[in-house]
Amino acid sequence: MARPSAGPVLERWLTLMTTERLLDLAAVAPDCHDEDLLLLLREAHGLYQEGLQTLHRSVAERLGGLSEAALVRAADAAGVPRGAGRDRAEVILLLALAEWEGTPAALAYTQMAEDAARRGVCMIPEE
Repeated sequence: MARPSAGPVLERWLTLMTTERLLDLAAVAPDCHDEDLLLLLREAHGLYQEGLQTLHRSVAERLGGLSEAALVRAADAAGVPRGAGRDRAEVILLLALAEWEGTPAALAYTQMAEDAARRGVCMIPEE
């Protein structure tokens, strides 16, 4: 079930809190090892997904009323591949993802996950 829209002020506050928490986790991650690092990584992953969902709702509201031509221009400007099989909702999601990946929160999570992987810690269990 979709979460009801929280309104722009609450959405900004949620994004700020997600960003702050992800930056905090990324700051302590270098000092953590093994199971502790895995716990931090799991929390950070959840926050990453939460932040993306929050931004996706905002982007969908902002771009939902665009004409097809305007949406195509937005996708082209962001470097988002449109492909013949992609529908409007998927293009909007990809635009949100492109925007999210450039945020401090997403960059901190990516760096944290890459560092953890170099140290042999990953959320995907080995087979």
